[in-house]
Amino acid sequence: MAAKKPAAKTNVSGEELQKFYREMLLIRRFEEKAGQLYGMGLIGGFCHLYIGQEAVVVGLEAAAEEGDKRITSYRDHGHMLACGMDPNGVMAELTGREGGYSKGKGGSMHMFSKEKHFYGGHGIVGAQVPLGAGLAFADKYKGNGRVTFTYFGDGAANQGQVYETFNMAALWDLPVVFVIENNQYAMGTAQQRSTSSPDIHTRGESFGIPGEAVDGMDVLAVKDAGERAVAHCRKGKGPYILEVKTYRYRGHSMSDPAKYRTREEVQKMREERDAIDHVRQLLIDGKHASEEDLKAVDKEIKAIVSASADFAKESPLPAAEELWTDIYAEAT
Repeated sequence: MAAKKPAAKTNVSGEELQKFYREMLLIRRFEEKAGQLYGMGLIGGFCHLYIGQEAVVVGLEAAAEEGDKRITSYRDHGHMLACGMDPNGVMAELTGREGGYSKGKGGSMHMFSKEKHFYGGHGIVGAQVPLGAGLAFADKYKGNGRVTFTYFGDGAANQGQVYETFNMAALWDLPVVFVIENNQYAMGTAQQRSTSSPDIHTRGESFGIPGEAVDGMDVLAVKDAGERAVAHCRKGKGPYILEVKTYRYRGHSMSDPAKYRTREEVQKMREERDAIDHVRQLLIDGKHASEEDLKAVDKEIKAIVSASADFAKESPLPAAEELWTDIYAEAT
């Protein structure tokens, strides 16, 4: 990625910057705690952390309106928190407890919230993309002016079902923003080794879908691009593609040693391009907050995350009878 450069002048208020800082910091601290609980054996199965990518969902949620929908893959905890889901319910689900969003039966990759219009959390690579188009189709049918944010990664961008979905979305002018969270390594292969074209957002051109690349380490740039994409969809012009170029600091999942890149590369990104540090500096330089103010925010966020871990530990495991609830057909 390009070297860090000064932020452009923006009309975002100090209050908005503080909100972005808090939201990104909550995701960062929550994911750090989730990593700790995984190491303690309290979270089982797969666990994909969002550390480093916080500006993507926070910036795009700032461009969303009430009633807009979102759907994503398995790196989903940050999306849940960004759309307002309760950290207690998210952490309890990660630990497989009754107090979780899916009553402890979904785990890391399968959580939903009808209230927050969050439709998962999907474990099959790329499978959420046609589902996201389906959500957008429903909104167009109802004529309610809503937009669906359909998130997938640079690895999933090579899936055939993505392009079948592009074709249908373009034919039907669906109000869907396809968000490619390009963290550059997919499951463990660098983009230049797995993808024939350097710019993934141009892959919609043959379907007549406009797209653009965005600096995913700058929450203000993401918000700005998100607003353009949403405006395009709300005007009935069909889908839009955002390739948000971001970076994950951890491996693909907790079981990934990430030996396909150097420690120096990760450290350089942390020091020069960190999205939270960027907003932190904007707050201080603009005199919107002091060092002491930001320390107080961090302390408050840590308390929220610690409370979510305590809630998860104290929540009981689901009862055996839960095996027979929330199913499509009665057992015969």
